[in-house]
Parts: sequence; C-alpha cells; structure tokens
Amino acid sequence: MTTLRRSLLGSACLLLWTASAGGGVTYFVAGDGSDSADGRSETTAWRTLEQVNAAALRAGDRVLFRRGDSWRGQLRPRSGNPSARVLYGAYGTGAKPVLMGSASKSSQSDWHKQSEHIWVTTDPATTGPELLATGAARDPAPAWHTHTEGGAAIEGGTSGDGPGTAFRIQCSKPGQKASDIQLYTCPIPLRRGSMYLLRFRARSTRPLGLAAPALMQQGPPWASYGSDRDRGTAQIGDSWLAVRHYYVASQNATDGRLTFFLGGVLPAGATLLLDRFSFVEVDGTGALRSDVGNIIFDGGGSCGRKVWQEADLKAQGDYWYDREQCRVKMYSAAPPASQYRTIECALRPHIIDQSNVSWVVYENLALKYGGAHGIGGASTHHIVVRDCDFSFIGGADQHGDGRKVRFGNGIEFWAGAHDHLVERCRLWEVYDAALTNQNDGANAVQANITYRHNLIWNCEYSFEYWNRPDSSRTKDIVFEHNTCVNAGAGWGHAQRPDPSGRHLCFYSSPAPAERIRIRNNIFFLAEGNAFYAPGWPEAAVKALDMDYNCWYQPKGVMMAVAGQKYRIADFAEYQARLQLEPHSMAADPRLKDVARQDFRLREDSPCLGTAHNLEERQDSQKEQSSPGQAAHIGAQPE
Repeated sequence: MTTLRRSLLGSACLLLWTASAGGGVTYFVAGDGSDSADGRSETTAWRTLEQVNAAALRAGDRVLFRRGDSWRGQLRPRSGNPSARVLYGAYGTGAKPVLMGSASKSSQSDWHKQSEHIWVTTDPATTGPELLATGAARDPAPAWHTHTEGGAAIEGGTSGDGPGTAFRIQCSKPGQKASDIQLYTCPIPLRRGSMYLLRFRARSTRPLGLAAPALMQQGPPWASYGSDRDRGTAQIGDSWLAVRHYYVASQNATDGRLTFFLGGVLPAGATLLLDRFSFVEVDGTGALRSDVGNIIFDGGGSCGRKVWQEADLKAQGDYWYDREQCRVKMYSAAPPASQYRTIECALRPHIIDQSNVSWVVYENLALKYGGAHGIGGASTHHIVVRDCDFSFIGGADQHGDGRKVRFGNGIEFWAGAHDHLVERCRLWEVYDAALTNQNDGANAVQANITYRHNLIWNCEYSFEYWNRPDSSRTKDIVFEHNTCVNAGAGWGHAQRPDPSGRHLCFYSSPAPAERIRIRNNIFFLAEGNAFYAPGWPEAAVKALDMDYNCWYQPKGVMMAVAGQKYRIADFAEYQARLQLEPHSMAADPRLKDVARQDFRLREDSPCLGTAHNLEERQDSQKEQSSPGQAAHIGAQPE
C-alpha cells in the first residue's frame, strides 16, 4: 500500500469511516437483469433503479451494480445504522457502473422540425392505455368527485358535454389546510416502476398556484403511490394553461387515486376550471419531466447553451426548456441527431438524493449528466463517498419561479450534516462546486466532514463553504491532499451570469466555526481567484488551519481575502498579514500533462515529499508527523 493510500486516521476514526457493510444480504443489479428475480446472485440480478429504491434494505446489505452497465434515473438510498452501513458499489470487471441523470435524445425520431433551424423534442412514446379520458380503453372513465372539510365550502360539477367538458369548482370558503378542499378521481391501475404522464388544462378567475395532484392510495392509510417533485406549482390565471406532470409508480396497485388538494389555495370567490384530462403510461427514458440543466453532446465533446426565452435561440446548440410542455427547443442547422452522435439532456433531480439518510457507503460508481447535484440532500450523517467519478453535473433552474438561477454541485452536504468522508473521487465539469457543505437555516450543525485525496478539474469552484445564520455552527471540516486544477475552465463558466472560477470559494458565513483545516493541497490555475473570501473578517481567516499547500496562479488576483487582494508575487505579504501557511508555497507544481488530465507530479515537482503527514485522533484534533518518508502534496493518482 502506498503512502498516499495509507489511512491518515487513527484506528478509532478508521473504524468510524469503514463500519462494516457485511453481515447482510448482497443484491446484484445488471442491465439485462429482471426485477421479478430475487437479486441475490449475478444470475438473478435486478434490472432497474426503481427496484433498488423499492427494496427494504437493512443495515449491512450491499447493492452492487455490474461494471460496464448504465442506468438512468435517481437512486434513493436506504440508511444503515452504527453497527453496519448500507453499501452501494460495483461488481465484475471493466468500467465503473454509470448512474445517469439524463434523458437521451440521440435518435432522429426524438426531434421534429418546428421552423427554420428550430427543432423540438417529441413527446415520450405512449406504452399503455388511456386511463382517464372517456371513450378510451376505460369507458366510462373514472368520475371526478369533490370533498370538503374544516368549514370549507365549494360548488362543483361538470360544465358542458363532450371532449371539451370542464370540471368547474366555485369557492366560497377556502379553508385553511390543503385537505379542506379535494378534487379526486379513482380507481386507477398502476404498475410499479412505470412512468405516467398526466395532462390537463386549467384556468381560474383569480390567480393561484396549482400543485401537482397526489398519486395515492384510494383509501386508508392513503399511502403515496408516486409523486411529481420536480414540477413545482403551475401558475394558473384567466387564460387556459396546458399542464403536465410525470409520476413513477412506487408499487403495483388497482386502487390508485389522483387528488388535487386545494384548501387554502383556491381563493374565495374564485372559479377554477379543469378539462382535457389524460393519464397514460409512457416510456420514461424519453421523458423531459423536469428542467434541462445542460445538454451534453458526443459524450462531453461539447455542451448546449441554455437560454431563458425561445426568442434567444440564435446559434448552433442553443436550447430552451419549455416548462409547460416539458420539451426542449434547439437551434440546429440540421437535424440534431445528424449533427451529434449522442445527445444527453441532463434533468433537474439529483442523481442520488440522500435526504435524511445516514450510515451509507457509495464506492466505485460513476455519476454523470445530472442537472442538479450528483449527490445531494439535507440532514445526513455518516456518509462515505469513495472512488467515485462525477462529471457534467448541474445547470438546472434552481427555483423555477422566474429568478433564472442555475445550480448544481458534485457532492453537497446541505443543512445539518456530520461525520462524512469523501475520498479518492474524481470530479470534473461541474456547474457550481465539486465539493461543498453549506447551510442557510437556523440551528444547523455541520461537523466532522473530511474531503481528501480527490482530483478536481474544470469545475467552477473546487470547494465551496458557507453557513448561515449565526445561530448555526461549523466545526472540524478537513480539506486535504486534494489536487484542484483549472477552476472556471468548465462548460458552464461562459454561460453563468456570475462567471467566477475559484478553487476555495468561501462566501459570507456568520455561523461560528472551529477547526477548518486546509492542508497539503494543490491549487493550480483559476479563472478568478484561487482563494476567495472577501467578506470574511480578518480574524476569522486567521483562525483557519491552512498550511503545506501549493498555489499557482501566475496571472490575476490569486487571493481575494478579508478585503485584500494578493497576486502570486504578493504571497509572502499574504502569509505575513494573515499569519497563515508558513510552509505553503506559490510555485508551479509541475503536473505531468494537464491537457490530458494526467495530474501526477513530475520528477522535478516541488510538491514531492513536502507534505505534512497528519494523524487525526478521535479524542482530539491534534496532529503529528507520521514516521518515515514524507508524503507528497496533492491527491497523486496511482
């Protein structure tokens, strides 16, 4: 085992990071598997992420994806416990298994021509019968009903006959809870893992935000059968608006129910009309069910340029996401599928959504083409991410409310987060930060988070940190032995309203912080600043534990910290003024071949043997030099 592969943690901490995932059941997943199989051997492997997400995994269980295969969709992990983690990893030989957050639009049939140079994605293929409309496979269609409680009062019923029939609700008392006014239809048959498209039109005499109806059980306990978490609310006014929602059924059922919860939403005196309902099973691989954050051409050879208005489609590769119709419109001189070998539309959901999850390990997975975060979620603890790849992440609309804010990090620990480890990962072409822990809520604690031995390149930020407000707190954040290259050189930099390009991006962070350690890292070239913390008080910067880093930015401002700016020639002034980094250097680390992503050190590198070997102890954050030869600065891939 090389020095760089050797754990830097004491034995007690090592046990914390690598709590056994053994003792449980091992499940296998393969591209040619079957969800009707038991998943307990390579020959009886499962096939889909939906099956993995539905499985009642327990502490100690392992889910292994076959190398060389790929899956589309979102992984929603299950928690382990202090005795054993749940592990998501790989088996077999070859390339890491790929989890993709995108929809492919690489075929000629995926596009049709709207006008000169403007091409539009086609709707996903229908794979099942119509389940709502009268005159289709289910005739008569299930009826719509109303229910009120909590003092709410409405009048409702159909208005007119035939295909244009509208359901009309006139509200006199809106109620307070969402459940006080309900419009629902049932029963609806569902197949677990299948995607369904709901379409209808809506208009209202008074403006309102109409949330996606719940797909749920017809009776007690009223369990959820699926949700559309990505579409948000549709803003309904006095003109007809076409609305679409996508659902993935969480189980097989004959008692499905669609329910609009309108209490407290429908204003008093308003009249809401809904019509042209359709609910069908569709091919989920072709559904653009949420905002498209990026379009990746030819496996990363180039990317599309997102615009916010259809009128701004003016150059090859420009694209606009039509939120109401769930379609992409693209400017292309020829049919897109003839211009590019592959076209991947990165969708807004996180590729792995680990909200409220703990005691999990992800290792040897490749995550790519996601419009939000590679791994994201709030309120997490005891997560290990090891030997994973993240590429072409982010760019989706964060709010969907007209603010036109794009987002997306490689790995984000949001809000309350503690006892996490990210090691030996590779992250590139991320719209925002490769790695980050951040919070924007009261009384959140972020503690004991370590990022080490990671390779990061062409991301807007290598590491971003902030914690607000001052009622929250941060302690024991470690960023060490990472190699960070070309911040701001990625696909999203030119598209951003705020092109930045920073390795360390520390925004205003009033939450008290203890023991933030940044050591033994290489920070090589940035479009903006290698270290950015202009709003931090000088005392807070001096409290950082920073040393044994190699900084190299021959042009521009290398550090913008505590109201001061320092170029590479001012590095000694930066060290003296802030009393930081007495053993750090401002020098070319002499990486072997940056253009080919070979980030090993050349034989003449000043980073060879000059790192400070550290040992973290469980009972304190003291450090000591390890015996033997000194390690190298940076991540140093083998």
